[in-house]
Amino acid sequence: MRKTFVTLLLIVLALSACGPAPEEQATMTAAAWTQTPTSTLTFTPTFTLTPTITLTPTITLTPTLTAIPTATLPIVTVNKQAHCRYGPSAAYLHAADLYPADKGVARWRGVYSQWLYVQFEKLSYSCWVAPSVVDVIGDVSVLPKVEPDLQRVGSNMYGPPPNVQAYRNGDEVTITWGQVEMTKDDDRGYFIEAFVCQGGAYLWWTFSYPDQFITEYTIEDEAGCIAESYGKLYTVEKHGYSLPVDIPWPKP
Repeated sequence: MRKTFVTLLLIVLALSACGPAPEEQATMTAAAWTQTPTSTLTFTPTFTLTPTITLTPTITLTPTLTAIPTATLPIVTVNKQAHCRYGPSAAYLHAADLYPADKGVARWRGVYSQWLYVQFEKLSYSCWVAPSVVDVIGDVSVLPKVEPDLQRVGSNMYGPPPNVQAYRNGDEVTITWGQVEMTKDDDRGYFIEAFVCQGGAYLWWTFSYPDQFITEYTIEDEAGCIAESYGKLYTVEKHGYSLPVDIPWPKP
């Protein structure tokens, strides 16, 4: 037992003699700490570019009627007794009586019809005439198209029709409204302007009643056109038209 202990002691002493001195161990330890590599960080700035948005203004174009020199305007001559009216169809108010040989100058034409807006020599105002009652010298196709402004025709003291309704029965639309009481002298009934679908065609449609007592109208209107049908209703008296009432048109 004692022999074994002596042997182990000799081995430990031999190993201690072969290792570095305590001073060397201290130097190595310090070197190990001082040789720790230092990292150098390089920062590259990042720039975020915000695009500049250029706004393009929206331009609303107002149609301008281009005046045509009077010398080039078509000349019309009435060929039969007829009416001149405040709009481009027979449903509009009478504006003047025309007689054969009455002459005038055509200034505009209708948007939805072939009627002409004419300044007759005998009148101080212009009015609309059917092409079938005048002979024309000149090219009416160069005339600008225009819609009548019924609020400029005159005054209306009675106001629009009340309680305007519409209902559909198949391909028929019936429009109803309340009576507008007018004096017999003023009474010119009611006026309807509509766009309807008939036979696959989208048609401009005008109609008028001569007095205040009929308050219902039925019109054919089918499905299948490029746009929806709609209409407006006016009270009419001898001085002019009321403001229009939109007809609540039933869809097919």
